[in-house]
Amino acid sequence: FRSVAESYGRNSIGVLLTGMGDDGSLELREMKESGAVTIAQDGDSSIVNGMPGEAVKLGGATYVLNPEMIVQKIKDILV
Repeated sequence: FRSVAESYGRNSIGVLLTGMGDDGSLELREMKESGAVTIAQDGDSSIVNGMPGEAVKLGGATYVLNPEMIVQKIKDILV
């Protein structure tokens, strides 16, 4: 995520899916701060909401969506 933020900034999309721990959450926030669209999987659809939940707490997610809506959001952005 950090490399993408530095290289592509607002021309990128970061997606953080279900997982343990908090790795990736700070970097997703860096992506958002660089102008990227950032998406975290919502807690209801996550098996483990560690990483996406932490990203939301840190303000790193532009959108918080379930997997089906993540796919739709990316399609909407790219079209």
